[in-house]
Amino acid sequence: MTVTSVHDPSHREALWELEDAFERGDLVSVFGRCTVSYEGRAASDLGAGDRLLVLKPDGAALVHTDEGRQPVNWQPPGSEHHAAVREGRLRVRSTRDNPDETLTVRFERVHQLSAMAVTGGRDLELHGSEEDLRTRILERPDLVETGFEPRETERPSSAGPMDIFGVDADDTPVVVELKRRRVGPDAVGQLARYVRALKEELGVDDESDAEDAPAVRGILVAPSVTDRAAERLADRRFDHVALEPTPAE
Repeated sequence: MTVTSVHDPSHREALWELEDAFERGDLVSVFGRCTVSYEGRAASDLGAGDRLLVLKPDGAALVHTDEGRQPVNWQPPGSEHHAAVREGRLRVRSTRDNPDETLTVRFERVHQLSAMAVTGGRDLELHGSEEDLRTRILERPDLVETGFEPRETERPSSAGPMDIFGVDADDTPVVVELKRRRVGPDAVGQLARYVRALKEELGVDDESDAEDAPAVRGILVAPSVTDRAAERLADRRFDHVALEPTPAE
């Protein structure tokens, strides 16, 4: 990877580096003492301070301080970057037309400027996702329990789409809720809403749950649950299956 980095450049030197980086389509970072202003659907101003400006080749611009992970000011992809030296300062602007917005960063001093050609593609391959968990179960339904038969994924209901709908060995309807991490009571409440919605759809009376075999079962599949979640599962007569999104190597 080609990286250009300059320390304490003059404003004119920084401008030349920026213009070359924009022409190459590099990702640029500029750290220095600056002010920041935004004009568009609203208006804002930041006084002088040491900040990091990141300019991406897709048009995104982000201004970071020493706090938090979110930028204090930003422009989305599709914006255009421009640089100039005006009134003794380096001015960097990120603009877009729809809506009409301008982010302006004026550097009193640039401590460091870096430009780099970022490669490797933009597709993010997720591992350990709920989709991985769903795939494992569809390939091996017995991971839920012996005799479980998946019938639908993302089955619509009045409470939203169910992760997996199926039947058990006794042909009892089963709602399976998938979570890729350790979960608390909220996940049990979500499963309960799906079970309730399915009962309403099937015309099942809640009083039937008082019998030995519930008319609609709920199973929460997650690596682990909190003690409070386990209590709620037991109260609602739901089951928990401890399963990781990807099999252990």
